[in-house]
Amino acid sequence: MTRIGVFGGTFDPVHVGHLAIANTALEELGLDRIMFVPAQRSPLKSEAPLASANDRLAMLEAATRDEPRFGVSRLEIDREGPSYTVDTLEALRDQGQLFLIVGSDAYAEFDRWSDPARIRSLATVVVAARPGAPNAPGNIPVLDTPLMDISSRELRARAARGRSLRYLVPEAALRYIEEHRLYR
Repeated sequence: MTRIGVFGGTFDPVHVGHLAIANTALEELGLDRIMFVPAQRSPLKSEAPLASANDRLAMLEAATRDEPRFGVSRLEIDREGPSYTVDTLEALRDQGQLFLIVGSDAYAEFDRWSDPARIRSLATVVVAARPGAPNAPGNIPVLDTPLMDISSRELRARAARGRSLRYLVPEAALRYIEEHRLYR
């Protein structure tokens, strides 16, 4: 059975920390594929993403193009309303054994997600440690990811101040950001 990592988020913008987490999940979990699933809008975030859904999708596609085991799904972008992980996992459940990759910062709010019990029944939840975020409980697998203190929010603020995102976002995503003058 195909083993698929499902990695959701707003990816506003995608950064090297996201790719490092995905690569670690491939290696440690023996996954066949990582499916990046950009959210139309997170129900737990008060503000909408700065970049449009299509811009975030294009950045992800550009950033993951060189890794054949990475893919990008339009599932949540094309869905009306907020993006609920449980709905995404329901839609993907026939594609293989699912592993939901969640940052420890997001996992700290997991009980606030829509139907956490159903999420756990549809996928193995795996946590990627994030600097400054609480540790996952002992019964949750934790990826041995490099601890990169990079956040999309910090990168947007940096770009708004006219600072470079070079070496913080994948080169292909950086070219897209610069060509489309995002986050200025």
